[in-house]
Amino acid sequence: MFRLSNRNFRWPVLLAAASLSLALPGAAHSQGPYHVVTQWKIGGEGGWDYLAADARAHRLYITHGPRVEVLDTDSGKAIGAITGLQGTHGVALDPAGKYGYISDGRANAVVVFDRSTLKTVASIPAGTNPDGIAYEPVTKTVWAFNGRSSNVTVIDTKTQKVVATISLPGKPEFPVADGKGNLYDNIEDKNEIVRLDAKAQKVTAEWPACDSPSGLAIDLASRHLFSVCDGKKMAVVDADTGKVLATPTIGEGPDAAGFDAKNKLAFSSNGEGTLTVVDASKADFPVIQNLTTQRGARTMTFDSANGRVFLTTAQFGPRPAPTAQAPHPRPAILPDSFTVLVVSR
Repeated sequence: MFRLSNRNFRWPVLLAAASLSLALPGAAHSQGPYHVVTQWKIGGEGGWDYLAADARAHRLYITHGPRVEVLDTDSGKAIGAITGLQGTHGVALDPAGKYGYISDGRANAVVVFDRSTLKTVASIPAGTNPDGIAYEPVTKTVWAFNGRSSNVTVIDTKTQKVVATISLPGKPEFPVADGKGNLYDNIEDKNEIVRLDAKAQKVTAEWPACDSPSGLAIDLASRHLFSVCDGKKMAVVDADTGKVLATPTIGEGPDAAGFDAKNKLAFSSNGEGTLTVVDASKADFPVIQNLTTQRGARTMTFDSANGRVFLTTAQFGPRPAPTAQAPHPRPAILPDSFTVLVVSR
């Protein structure tokens, strides 16, 4: 659900747009800096969580409370929605283009849908509050990381049945697969990344990363992980050894990460209202841009088909006064203000 509710976060005073969107010297990418090129209003009510871009089909899947919105990634036109859910978190897509898998946290289930009709075809019991979700291509399995039961549910996509439940050392956040039979996941409350062997169905490594890691992206060619964390840091981690190679400074309150393989760029979407762009082609991983987006835009996905970054946010009311029962109250989401920000060069 809405990521602001999951982690304590105080909104800082936003910097001037001109200074935040400045591309640093040495950013030699010829396309120039990123901009928010348009906004697509979705409206409705409720929170949100992860997005997933289907580059081949030109579709954008957006978890939004009890439904998943489906948009055309070029025009923003609504294609449809997967409905009848309870509290959606993430979407995983099989490479065949047939099925999608939704982690429905409130239902403690993974919901399978037909991507041609957007109709639900199965509901598979998972652990408690499945959150991050990923498709693993070597074993043809879907892995749902359960935030409250601290384990992962493994689903065989041929039978749509659970084949394993694997314990984790703490609360999982976002996962990625390396295409070679390994998955990686941030363990938020342990400040670490775990590596899992998909065939052996077990954790094979635990590596210190940074403070309260959430979003995770991977450079498959260079085998680098990009973990975004509290303390305004991105940990760049070697996917084979677990060594932290660099910790570039990002914006406040990150929750998602992305990677552009063509241009070797890593992204962090930050709740303060910025998108940090890191040059992953250089050994020191310099930040080349901090783009002003919008307050609350802390979840994102990168679309390799058109080079766009999609972020979601909404308008917020005033933050309530703290109480003993709610020391860090979150501001209310204003109805009908849910929006997709489209970022491009």
